[in-house]
Order: sequence, then C-alpha cells, then structure tokens
Amino acid sequence: MVAINSNGSVHDIQILKSSGHRVLDDAAIRSVQKAAPFDSFPPAIKKDTDILEIIRTWQFEKGSYFSKF
Repeated sequence: MVAINSNGSVHDIQILKSSGHRVLDDAAIRSVQKAAPFDSFPPAIKKDTDILEIIRTWQFEKGSYFSKF
C-alpha cells in the first residue's frame, strides 16, 4: 500500500501481505521510493483528497520483461 500526499510526496509505504521473502518485499518498497515524487493531484482531486492510498500487487518474475498490466 502506498499513501501519497496531495503534493506528490510519499506519505507511507506498507507491505500488507508479505511475499515471504524479505528481498522481494524490500524491492517493492524501493521501486516506489525510486518513482517518487509523483505529480501533484489535479485541482479536482485535491479539493476532496489529502492522501491517496493505492494498493497494488507486485509480481517479480525471472526474465527481463514488463507485465502487460
């Protein structure tokens, strides 16, 4: 789960369900940290939202390709 402030900064990052492998959980966290900061919220969203929480499932697989999502 990633919580993003309206200015695009990361408010919080949490692993809600561990992969069972610390190295993979840490890689998911680092990928979010490297992507930050994000764009500020558009005015229409910013007027009602201070923090946006996004829940995403990360999948790490062998190979050098990206998922189709």
